[in-house]
Amino acid sequence: MFLVPFCVLRGNMIPPEKLARLVDRYDQLEAELASGQIGGEFAKLSKEHAELVPIIRAIRAYQTAQRELEGANVLVNDPGSDAEMRELAMDERSVLKDRVAHLERDLQIQLLPKDAADASSCIIEVRAGTGGDEAALFAADLLHMYQRYAQLQGWKTEIMELSESDLGGIKDAVMEVRGQGAYAKLKFEAGVHRVQRVPVTEAGGRIHTSAATVAVLPEPEDVDFELDERDLRIDVFRASGAGGQHVNKTESAVRITHLPTGIFVAQQTEKSQHKNKAQAMKLLKARLYEREREKLDSARAAERKGMVGSGDRSERIRTYNFPQGRVTDHRINLTLYKLDRIISGEDLGEVIDALMAEDQASRLAAMEQGAGP
Repeated sequence: MFLVPFCVLRGNMIPPEKLARLVDRYDQLEAELASGQIGGEFAKLSKEHAELVPIIRAIRAYQTAQRELEGANVLVNDPGSDAEMRELAMDERSVLKDRVAHLERDLQIQLLPKDAADASSCIIEVRAGTGGDEAALFAADLLHMYQRYAQLQGWKTEIMELSESDLGGIKDAVMEVRGQGAYAKLKFEAGVHRVQRVPVTEAGGRIHTSAATVAVLPEPEDVDFELDERDLRIDVFRASGAGGQHVNKTESAVRITHLPTGIFVAQQTEKSQHKNKAQAMKLLKARLYEREREKLDSARAAERKGMVGSGDRSERIRTYNFPQGRVTDHRINLTLYKLDRIISGEDLGEVIDALMAEDQASRLAAMEQGAGP
């Protein structure tokens, strides 16, 4: 996969020659894709092209503003220009300086090294933690929050696995979120979510604290990750639980074991064995892909721990306090008094955007100090 070179140096200078190389590569990709003669490379080159589009857009906006600033400087420094023209040029130069600085910052952020999985769809796993029935009800709230947030982003969701509690909560659930950049945003949701509220089962009106855990796995594309079927053992069995008589009469459930690692997944949500196998394979690939990423990229894990935590399920990342109507994200000390709109998914983006901005700022600062990613 094409890796974008980082071009920000001390003093916020961006070498023009490096920007030119990015533009040349983009133009080359445009020509190759338009030729229709790239055969099996189409998916790989299309992905590279898509990654470059926002970068090239930022480069062109930055360079245009630079040229306009240079033009204003010429007018200001031209001894032959009249006083009124020079004054207008000085006003324009002041505005253009601010614009160039803003666009340069945007470009620097675009040029930050990208997580290879950021553009991917993802799989979210939500599980009730401490708190019994109340934890299961809270897990259901979180699942609905992510469903609504995904809908607002224009992404598609599909429940892959669901185990409900007696009171309508969720013991555990697995949901696929399909959409460009879903993992880039939702990866910040991984960890322990804590809720403080009066449970529906509490007669005395006392506030209880419960928790649910969230895991977010990038979903690999075929161009990113291949699985050797010789390493798999596939077993079929009769499904159990809700579903009527059908699930008990046919061997529709599927369990796939990855022999080299011992990792296995089981699916019985669908009535079709074929569909359950496809879902199980998708989930297994995601878990193996994330395992490989963590093993090969400890630097990424260390970086994320510094800003948003390790993503480990044992680490509390956010508290939802219903009596006070507030949500606090402990990683960036952000508190918002709009719990209802966040838990409904309507304003979850405000929290996620703040986390992304802090992540970008911290990585940019590290680069400018020469600390590396």
